[in-house]
Amino acid sequence: MEQRKRQQGLLKMARHFYSWLTGTLSTGSLTDEAKLSTVCYRPEGLDQLVQQTNFSKKELQVLYRGFKNECPSGVVNEETFKSIYSQFFPQGDSSMYAHFLFDAFDTNNNGSVSFEDFVVSLSIILRGSITDKLNWAFNLYDLNKDGCITREEMTDIMHSIYDMMGKYTYPNMQDSAPKDHVDNFFQKMDRNNDGVVTMEEFLETCQKDENIMQSMHMFDNVI
Repeated sequence: MEQRKRQQGLLKMARHFYSWLTGTLSTGSLTDEAKLSTVCYRPEGLDQLVQQTNFSKKELQVLYRGFKNECPSGVVNEETFKSIYSQFFPQGDSSMYAHFLFDAFDTNNNGSVSFEDFVVSLSIILRGSITDKLNWAFNLYDLNKDGCITREEMTDIMHSIYDMMGKYTYPNMQDSAPKDHVDNFFQKMDRNNDGVVTMEEFLETCQKDENIMQSMHMFDNVI
């Protein structure tokens, strides 16, 4: 159940980012056609991004316009990323989870997220195959990118999620809740009981879990 909630949260975040970049969070009355008619930005390598992502050329142009409006330098650094993300969860402290998320988007490990980095990840989260989405989620949880998820890494992730959601979301949360969720995660995922969860274990377990599979399809064809 917690795995499903985390996946739903990730998909909700991605949809918010999409809405934020296209302007629909504040201008919901605009039609898609009206928004597209005002597009004037054209990133380099647009045709290549069409091939790399599941977005159309017009969608990429809209996303690029929003990205440049919010990030005129053409890249997002971690502090900007945290500031953006805090708007989605004002009731808690989202800084640590945003840090982990930024690292997942920063595929080149250079301390910044370009438009290309951003839309490739966004495409996977929103419109990728089940395997692609799970691979991306695994990479998010694998904090040191060594190919396995440890209890320490998952504990850090869970604490960051509870900090982000805030006390208003979990008014009756026990101090042991993050640890309990980590224990449940490893009981389900660590199939050979060696203390770490590998990509293979993660994929195999998730693909056999009906709740997780349903959450993976939550936003199919929504945007």
